[in-house]
Amino acid sequence: MEKYDVVIVGGGPAGLSCALTLASAKGHFEWGENRRYLVIDNDSSDLLKAELYNVPGIKQGALGKEVLEDLRKQAQSYGNVEIVKGRVVKVEGEYKNFKVITEEGKEYMADIVVFATGFHEFGIECEGVEVIENKKSPRPGKVQLKVDEDYKIREGLYAAGLIAGVSTMYACAAGSGVQVACNIQALWAGKNVVVHDVPQAK
Repeated sequence: MEKYDVVIVGGGPAGLSCALTLASAKGHFEWGENRRYLVIDNDSSDLLKAELYNVPGIKQGALGKEVLEDLRKQAQSYGNVEIVKGRVVKVEGEYKNFKVITEEGKEYMADIVVFATGFHEFGIECEGVEVIENKKSPRPGKVQLKVDEDYKIREGLYAAGLIAGVSTMYACAAGSGVQVACNIQALWAGKNVVVHDVPQAK
């Protein structure tokens, strides 16, 4: 059975931004070396049907599906991120010993699991997860998971993006995924850390 440092459930802006930030520690910090990340995506991100006009740094009118594809390639460019298709139905176990099970019968082991599943529903069986009404949704009937100030559900289990209760904007979802990655990296480093880009040489 494949073992990963982090399994991310959901391949939208939050999930992929989390994966990208985790991956980018490679080559910068000793604790970032030889780590493996998996994104399990069921092709249900709302971004696949969107055109973007007010996202910082993204050209107006950009197609969401193309932005997502670019983000996938960016995350995978580090060589430590895998992306697979699948629908997760169950997560069992605890920190450093989670088992992620898909509808297709695939099983993956993980130290840490991040839910980035969007806010339409949450049907994954997982102990300790509390589903509540989404407080930031402009439409009724949307859900989120109960998390603490660090987007943590319980030890080793996090939520990112709309399922964590952030506003339904690309930048908010992506930023939430980045913050979850930073929280995980701080756990590994034993202190708060940030993987900054390198300034261009003059």
